Amino acid sequence: MSGSVVDNTVLSGNSSVAIPTDISGQILDLDEDDDLEVFSKVTTLTDGSSFNASMQTSPASMINQYKFEEDADTKDIFVTVDNPESHVTAIETYITYRVVTKTTRSEFDSSEFEVRRRYQDFLWLKGRLEEAHPTLIVHPLPEKFVMKGMVERFNEDFIETRRRALHRFLNKLAEHPIFSSSGDFKIFLTAASGELTSHKKQGPGFLSRMGDTVKAVAAAVRGVRNRPEEFTEMQEYVEAFSQKISSVDKVTQRIVREQKEYLEELKECGPTYALWSQSEEELAESLKNVAGSVDRCYKETEEQVKHLSDHLIPVLHEYVLCADTLKAVLRRRDNIQADFEAKAEAIAMKKADRDAESKVLSLAWDSLVGRSPEEVKQQKQQKLKGEIKEMRDDLDKAEDRLEWANNALKNDWTRWQKVMRTDLRSAFVDTAERNVSYYEKCLAVWESFLHSQRTEAEGNGKVDFS
Repeated sequence: MSGSVVDNTVLSGNSSVAIPTDISGQILDLDEDDDLEVFSKVTTLTDGSSFNASMQTSPASMINQYKFEEDADTKDIFVTVDNPESHVTAIETYITYRVVTKTTRSEFDSSEFEVRRRYQDFLWLKGRLEEAHPTLIVHPLPEKFVMKGMVERFNEDFIETRRRALHRFLNKLAEHPIFSSSGDFKIFLTAASGELTSHKKQGPGFLSRMGDTVKAVAAAVRGVRNRPEEFTEMQEYVEAFSQKISSVDKVTQRIVREQKEYLEELKECGPTYALWSQSEEELAESLKNVAGSVDRCYKETEEQVKHLSDHLIPVLHEYVLCADTLKAVLRRRDNIQADFEAKAEAIAMKKADRDAESKVLSLAWDSLVGRSPEEVKQQKQQKLKGEIKEMRDDLDKAEDRLEWANNALKNDWTRWQKVMRTDLRSAFVDTAERNVSYYEKCLAVWESFLHSQRTEAEGNGKVDFS
């Protein structure tokens, strides 16, 4: 088996036998100048991937390269995304974010870097990582903004939500044992704007990537015949995970919307009680206390809703996007296997042709032009032998590529599940603690109100209603 790889294209696309319904969408994503950020919520540059020709693919090298460390305390790259700025040109308006990196790694020229990046730069980085590592799991970027009005795209809430998501994206890469050592990641963190622009132009051209898309469609039509059971189990897990996390995300977002509506009603309630107290002399003190209690509960509810919006919903929604990423990774793995199976079929057919040619006893036309049938047969056999050898070399490389892809996915799958469970558990525990605190504070507000009413009733010699 060959230990080198010369074909630097890894197929991608849908692994089912049906042709994708929107091939044009894949080709549209190949646009080099995707600056306006106002299209659909597609999170990847392309579903295609390029195999890194410099990457070792022998079994031993794969095991060494994709050994994922369990110790999370070895992180030595810390990235902060902050300070968004709006830029207006003659043709577009866009936001850039400051990216500050601190590191102790020796391969960096300095221990601290500061650059400015726009959303399309993050998209470029994600695309390059997927090209180089088609079966590793790249944490998703926030979705592109669906245009409802140009002003909405630059409101403070949207910009802050995106900033936080971009911050998490880069830190997930910094924590990854493979991505954190990527040359593209280093350039993204350190290169000046002009240098980054130059580097981005070195990627595969439009025609090359369109060819990859066509190959991906062909692989999707072929499908795979003998997918290993473990990857079928992964696919089933991802489908179930996707359904569950999507449902929880939708319900949580609906709850937050309803709480915001409740909050608006609560906001008007306190002043109404206060106004009422001015016309009810005997109830004035009680009504003022109710108004004050409602106002305090309003503030606590406002904090509660903000906490859910800022902490729980982003984590849930990121893992909704993660499920889509996992589906794409599994499709790419299937396409690599489909490519290998297609090459195996092709070489089997070529061998059958060779065997059929060996049974030919004479060729009348070649005899007429002065060539003996045996000479013609030997030449044809030699040509077929050379073609089969070349195809065998390609098959060996495809087998290496498939083994590399499988090993990478299996290792990264284990790492991803561990990170996912840690993230979700942390989000759930944090939400539970915040809920307890919220209800305890609201309970204390109303208990204080009841205590004041009991005291007032006792002072007036009235019956205690406890």
